[in-house]
Amino acid sequence: MTDNHKQNLSDQDERLAEENAAKKTLASIKRRELAYSKSSQKTSSGPNSDKSTALMSRKDKRKLRSERNAEPKVELSRRTMLRQRELILITIPFVLYGILFYYIPLGGWVMAFQKYKPQDGLLGSQWVGLDVFKHLFSEASFRLVFRNTLAMGIINLILSFVFAIGFALLLNEVRLRAPKRFVQTVSYLPHFLSWIIVVGIVRDMLSVEHGIINQILVGIGIFDKPLNFFSKPNLFWWIVGFSNVWKETGWNSIIYLAAITAINPEMYEAAALDGAGRFGKMWHVTLPGIKPTIFILLLINVGNVLNVGFEVQYLLTNGIVKSVSETIDIWVLYWGIGQGDFSLGTAAGIFKSIVSIILIYLANATAKAAGEERLF
Repeated sequence: MTDNHKQNLSDQDERLAEENAAKKTLASIKRRELAYSKSSQKTSSGPNSDKSTALMSRKDKRKLRSERNAEPKVELSRRTMLRQRELILITIPFVLYGILFYYIPLGGWVMAFQKYKPQDGLLGSQWVGLDVFKHLFSEASFRLVFRNTLAMGIINLILSFVFAIGFALLLNEVRLRAPKRFVQTVSYLPHFLSWIIVVGIVRDMLSVEHGIINQILVGIGIFDKPLNFFSKPNLFWWIVGFSNVWKETGWNSIIYLAAITAINPEMYEAAALDGAGRFGKMWHVTLPGIKPTIFILLLINVGNVLNVGFEVQYLLTNGIVKSVSETIDIWVLYWGIGQGDFSLGTAAGIFKSIVSIILIYLANATAKAAGEERLF
């Protein structure tokens, strides 16, 4: 018997063992579901059902759901690695890229704990411990830019999710293929425009003299005269939010449209037999079908709530709205590079990263407690 033949037999035995383990796991889950259904029927029919029993049943239900959605465990062995050596070789360049551009630069975080001077370098600069962070949190300007960043991040998060999901739901209801493709293509295009072009378009639309928004609002009688939007600090955050919506809604809707295509068409047929119209199908079939995708993207984007960028804020700002337009990135650009205080700029960047990690863990724990999809 040749070595290749022995290898094939061993691979077949391993596959059979994995299939048997998966079948046993599925059978145990089905037995637990049957036992749960019987116990819930007895509990609902019994006269002494209380809140504690109902609470336990919800916990059991969440546990069963997590076991049902869990991926089968694969034992890490030398044989498994040899069988998947092509995939491992393909991933090596990406792992090296991540180490080179994401992990090695983290060594620069040392500057946040030093009185860093470029001429002394990382090893020769004076070590000051947490003094830089104390100075950072004592700065009133940093607290102000943190408020602005958090507010714009929350507005962008809410608006981007609402408009992307709504656009995907409405576009899914378009039955004619040619108009649907045309609308998709047009909605994707702003994503590929630079922020300089987008800001130019926004300024033209909101212009006092010939802006189309002012013309419409004055024409329908909402305003008596054109409004200078860029002189109103209370409108700046919303201008940034809707600029992001116009630029990214089409692009963000792609993944929701892909998730909608995975919904079983028989679900829509059953809803139609029950008398559901188009909006009824969207509410009772489409939205529950893409709920896992919504939760996963929401968890990912919660971690990016402070990454609102600085391009649109930097290009749209002026002296009147400066108190609400500066973000952490603009503050780091001013102090870290403009003023040459690299330690203070690095400390601000570390603070933003730590807050993002905390938000991801809190959102993931909340989703886990609610029995919904989670990242880890």
